[in-house]
Amino acid sequence: MAGRAQHSGPAARGAPGLLPPLLLLLCAAALIPAGVGQNLVTEDVTVVEGDVATISCRVKNSDDSVIQLLNPNRQTIYFRDFRPLKDSRFQLVNFSNSELRVSLTNVSISDEGRYFCQLYTDPPQEIYTTITVLVPPRNLVIDIQKEIAVEGEEIELNCTAMASRPATTIRWFKGNKELTGKSEVEQWSDMYTVTSQLLLKVAREDDGVPVICLVDHPAVKDLQTQRYLEVMYKPQVRVSQNYPVQGLTREGEPLELTCAAFGKPQPTDMRWLRVDDEMPQHVVVSGSNLLISNLNKTDNGTYRCEASNAVGKSHADYMLFVYDTTATTEPAAHDSRAGEEGAIRSVDHAVVGGVVAVVVFAMLCLLIILGRYFARHKGTYFTHEAKGADDAADADTAIINAEGGQNNSEEKKEYFI
Repeated sequence: MAGRAQHSGPAARGAPGLLPPLLLLLCAAALIPAGVGQNLVTEDVTVVEGDVATISCRVKNSDDSVIQLLNPNRQTIYFRDFRPLKDSRFQLVNFSNSELRVSLTNVSISDEGRYFCQLYTDPPQEIYTTITVLVPPRNLVIDIQKEIAVEGEEIELNCTAMASRPATTIRWFKGNKELTGKSEVEQWSDMYTVTSQLLLKVAREDDGVPVICLVDHPAVKDLQTQRYLEVMYKPQVRVSQNYPVQGLTREGEPLELTCAAFGKPQPTDMRWLRVDDEMPQHVVVSGSNLLISNLNKTDNGTYRCEASNAVGKSHADYMLFVYDTTATTEPAAHDSRAGEEGAIRSVDHAVVGGVVAVVVFAMLCLLIILGRYFARHKGTYFTHEAKGADDAADADTAIINAEGGQNNSEEKKEYFI
């Protein structure tokens, strides 16, 4: 007992409950944890594959505590301004009492994950930042089912964006008009391949128009590819009157027509014919031109220009009406219409003549009907001598009855004196 008391020391023998002021301050400082009031902050990082990611560990209200950065495997990248990890892609950007900033160059998918910022206080503080790596499509390709399409056909186009992260969105455009496709997504490990299908019914107006496949992806802007449509179509045919220019086609004067045809491929076969009749012998056809040097009324009719190519055949018609040399009224301009079955223009004079003929025929019919009506309803008239003969058996009796009637009328007369 006496030994333990001796080893208790001189402080034990002093005034109980009283400590020197300096010792009290040291004890109070030991009871307050280090790092009180310090706050460790950082932010997540999103980076495109191959670019540079910057990680920042910052301390608010720093008291010069040690800052450390660790990788997803909990290996120390930097301890203060010292780099234990032998990876030269990590470089110190800034080091101070309040920040440790480190860059990571040539980022790859394998660098993705959580990175830890630690602050050596009591107790230690730790937060993490997440690096997300974006991978743009490595290849963008349009595949067309048919390189050369025919007007009216429906063709299939496929656009493929390979090995992206996250999965990309594909948009279609024909010229400046956006179209709707159907997309399918395939995942391979951490990568996504997207294929979009577009069904397009082509017309002749689509020939030479670009079809654009455009990618919407956070890792890339304005990534697109395009293919130009090649559409084959039947000829478009048009007939024009060169002479007379917008004038009357009169007897004895010349007529010159020109046929123009456009198609893909360019029409190789073009010919003139007269619809429903033989071509007049004096008509001269030279390539796409038709010439009649001396018009006469026997030339009236429909003249057709036909053109054909590998896709099909089309034609345009011209209605010719030859006027008398005395005609002064300008007719409506000659019409030429193109089509597969053609369209024959009606002549104004023929219409007027037909209407007049119908009116005359109707008037004749009306006169005939009125004549027959009056003939059937004509009145019957009798002479005075024939009165009373209706009931007679024969002609003599009828005469006697008629004379008797006169005598009787005389006998009935009265005389006054």
